Amino acid sequence: MASAVTPRNEDYSQWYLDIVKNANLASNSAVRGCMVIKPYGFGIWERMQRQLDDMFKETGHQNAYFPLFIPKSFLSKEAAHVEGFAKECAVVTHYRLMNAPDGSGVIVDPEAKLEEELIVRPTSETIIWNTYRDWVTSYRDLPLLINQWANVVRWEMRTRLFLRTAEFLWQEGHTAHATAEEAQAETLQMQEVYATFAEEYMAMPVIRGYKTENERFAGADNTYTIEALMQDGKALQAGTSHNLGQNFAKAFDVKFANKDNQEEYVYATSWGVSTRLIGGLIMTHSDDEGLVLPPRLAPIQVVIIPIPKPNEALDAKAAELLAAFKARGVRVSYDSDDTKRPGFKFAENELKGIPVRLGLGSRDLENGTIEVARRDNKTKESQPLEGIVDHVVSLLDDIQNNLFQRALDFRTAHTHHVDTFEEFEAILNRDIPGFIYAHWDGTTETELKIKEMTKATIRCIPNDAPEEAGKCILTGKPSHRRVIFAKAY
Repeated sequence: MASAVTPRNEDYSQWYLDIVKNANLASNSAVRGCMVIKPYGFGIWERMQRQLDDMFKETGHQNAYFPLFIPKSFLSKEAAHVEGFAKECAVVTHYRLMNAPDGSGVIVDPEAKLEEELIVRPTSETIIWNTYRDWVTSYRDLPLLINQWANVVRWEMRTRLFLRTAEFLWQEGHTAHATAEEAQAETLQMQEVYATFAEEYMAMPVIRGYKTENERFAGADNTYTIEALMQDGKALQAGTSHNLGQNFAKAFDVKFANKDNQEEYVYATSWGVSTRLIGGLIMTHSDDEGLVLPPRLAPIQVVIIPIPKPNEALDAKAAELLAAFKARGVRVSYDSDDTKRPGFKFAENELKGIPVRLGLGSRDLENGTIEVARRDNKTKESQPLEGIVDHVVSLLDDIQNNLFQRALDFRTAHTHHVDTFEEFEAILNRDIPGFIYAHWDGTTETELKIKEMTKATIRCIPNDAPEEAGKCILTGKPSHRRVIFAKAY
């Protein structure tokens, strides 16, 4: 029988790792802090990547690729940026190995030291803006709308598969604009692209907001975010979009001649999401029986299982169903392995989060029926074989919507408004704390003090936060709107 999953309420961290392992999504690698993404896990990432890529191109962006290595001097050109990433950088200092004199293996050749060290890409602003200097000369070259699919390295000591690893996959958009207004519109547009993807494809409700000055991306004028709530009541930053102003343009001397033939610095944005979205997907929907996937991102949406085992008649009917489902664009498979009992297959496919399971037996064929089981609510029913494809296609939409609504209901149930620090601490001490709307006096000092005392951070100031007179929960100083606090990944 398939491996058991640790219950969420016993050990949430172990539950998460069990889901990843049992669904065969990823594993730790021989390189500390790095992961191997297995085919099934990579299949989820491919679905995410394809959909996001389409959305980027629909908004006018093109893909390009920039070097993995960044000269150290580039990071020195934007002070806030280098300070934000300095502690996470992997550095290449030599370019050659040699055999050890004692025959024990290979060593770094001390004579092969680089004249300038290279940084393994933690993010690409510096190398890209150095390139854009050659690409932009006139207002006719703008806007420049570029995206890159790549890997990055941020040297993490405490890692967790998908959520935080030393190397991860992502996309990073980098755009240049003629005006501050265009750059701001781009920043908000990409935040909305991410929010739409999260809600319509991941079935994960998110809050759209912007970061405090302390939480902004290093080198940005403003950072916009989408924040999701996981089942343990912690927040996950699921995507960010940064208005970089003219900071990088000035650092790398990226200018353009405007329509009056006067030189100006361009305005910049950057935005990105990563494979941590898979971690968010797991923690938003999965249960104590295994992975739960929204149909739009599931590598396999429907699995057909012969009962008790394959035979000629069942194989023929399965082939007919496979063709009919594929003609409708449904990702379907037939589990024809005759070495495993149906019960084992049911458990195995449940662990993998396949949204719909169809059980097909000889008696079903005689009766013209088929058993339909849903992964999201674990219900099953007998349905006529005639019209089953239409029924399942409709069912997949219903499952997608149900998962979103279930996650939204969970977030609503774990969203709180407090006016005192005592209420604030009491909620944070709950097993599932959630989002807390509270007043804050607007100072970094208070923000850091609250974090030090409670481990809660300001996740964002909601884009649509209404004006509301109040007092900071810690200092009692005046506040004119609530912000969202939470413990976070």
